Amino acid sequence: MENVNLKINGLNVTAPAGSTILEAAQAAGIRIPTLCYLKEINEIGACRMCVVEVKGARNLVAACVYPVSEGMEVQTNTKKLLDSRRRTLELLLSNHDKKCLSCVRSGHCELQELCQELGVTDEDYFAGETPHYELDESAVHMVRDNNKCILCRRCSAVCEKVQSVGVIGPNNRGFATFIGSPFDMGLGDTSCVSCGQCIAACPTGALYEKSSIDEVLEAISDETKHVVVQPAPSVRAALGEEFGYPMGTDVEGKMAAALRRIGFDKVFDTDFSADLTIMEEAHEFLDRVKNGGVLPMMTSCSPGWIKYCEHYYPDQLEHLSSCKSPQQMFGAITKTYYAEKTGIAPEDIVCVSVMPCTAKKFEIGRDDQDAAGLPDVDISITTRELARLIRKVGIDFRSLPDEGFDDPLGESSGAGVIFGATGGVMEAALRTAVEELTGETLEKVEFMEVRGTDGIKEATYNVAGMDVKIAVASGLSNAKIIMDKVRSGEADYHFIEIMCCPGGCVNGGGQPQVHADVRNFTDVKAIRAKALYDNDAAKTLRKSHENPSIKKLYDEFLGTPGSEKAHHILHTTYVKRTIN
Repeated sequence: MENVNLKINGLNVTAPAGSTILEAAQAAGIRIPTLCYLKEINEIGACRMCVVEVKGARNLVAACVYPVSEGMEVQTNTKKLLDSRRRTLELLLSNHDKKCLSCVRSGHCELQELCQELGVTDEDYFAGETPHYELDESAVHMVRDNNKCILCRRCSAVCEKVQSVGVIGPNNRGFATFIGSPFDMGLGDTSCVSCGQCIAACPTGALYEKSSIDEVLEAISDETKHVVVQPAPSVRAALGEEFGYPMGTDVEGKMAAALRRIGFDKVFDTDFSADLTIMEEAHEFLDRVKNGGVLPMMTSCSPGWIKYCEHYYPDQLEHLSSCKSPQQMFGAITKTYYAEKTGIAPEDIVCVSVMPCTAKKFEIGRDDQDAAGLPDVDISITTRELARLIRKVGIDFRSLPDEGFDDPLGESSGAGVIFGATGGVMEAALRTAVEELTGETLEKVEFMEVRGTDGIKEATYNVAGMDVKIAVASGLSNAKIIMDKVRSGEADYHFIEIMCCPGGCVNGGGQPQVHADVRNFTDVKAIRAKALYDNDAAKTLRKSHENPSIKKLYDEFLGTPGSEKAHHILHTTYVKRTIN
């Protein structure tokens, strides 16, 4: 690629032709502040925080959209620029709800950080009319607070471009502009899929998940309840970021120790039910292949994806696996098998999940998720909520020893842990399905073609003389591409994995907030996913069907994968929904 030479703050810089000033500066170790900019998602130059001086230009230019050119001379930190950015922040604060102490993003707010950096206080520099908006609490999973919105449009860009949902965007014009749904509907009345990617993109506290922390503490304090917890695979790959660990640090041992000290009666692992999901899903896939069932079969682990399919592809629901997600399978087994083994009444068990996903808050309330006549899972909290809970009860996370999970629902294989990365469910299923089809031991368990963070991956594997064609998609805009092929009859796949969030659960809407300065220039998805693949590689057990606890579950309780009892407890149904 052709390069151009320019100067930034007097420093000679070489950058690829077509780069923006922002990208060239970042590569040279020079930070230019932004608020609205998300690389390849929201490149609109609207917030004016990234303005710089270019020699010969009549006005200040937005570095995030202004291309570099040969011989260009740029200044990024003159007094004029600092004054301009400070004034921009003062204008933003003029109609901003500045109740930072009670804001869930305080200390992790990009607006707050910039104000601190540039010396902006909460003084009313531009006093005047301040609009007031009622909180939108209509959705199960989140709250919208337009009083803290800065109209950066990052949320609406992600919703439309990354997730192909587009249920939020700017309404009205000028001073009356606000971000909302069409016809000012509540978010819960739209075809929102609860993915939480808008929360992950928001730079302030305008969007946040509904907190269930107090509900968890109330359950733990109730001596009549037996409270169990199950953290998802991806939580261990991201929780450490909340406590100062480098991104991608696997904190599984400290996480288990923290959960035990919070007061849960049993600390189990969703990786166990990920293995269980593979047993049922692989059996279902092989049954469809052998007996002429509906193909391609599609994975059903991601509740945001399931809701998207129900809204936008209701005519394709027969392609979905009937398996419950690992979260729900875990709850179902807890209130049936575990309740029976321990002699605890199902109604006295409270099952709490810790998930990287806000859509899990919606999933626990779905119909046909009540194997014991009670909700399979009672409370679902995000990775961020767990971090807040750990702080709230006074646990020094970094000083904790590494501890393991409890039996019998804490044992898992490497196949279970990679569920959190895009392609992980497919790879885990292939490890079991290939051995089932061939009757031979699979020596090399890595299926590299389905790894990586590409939005769409395709591969063909010859198994027992049969070409098995698979596809993997993450991010709903990529799911749409695959689904349109399936709907038109163009796709000839046998098995499709779809995850709602780009990169999979490691990049879920409930994971720790990542500052735009980082997410714009760092592959967060790949770094977190590596922690899961490293965890898998270090395990002795790497195939779901080799998990002794899973074998015991079938021997003692379920019978065989796909049995009538297994189907009653571990499988579910779907609903055709409209688009709003």
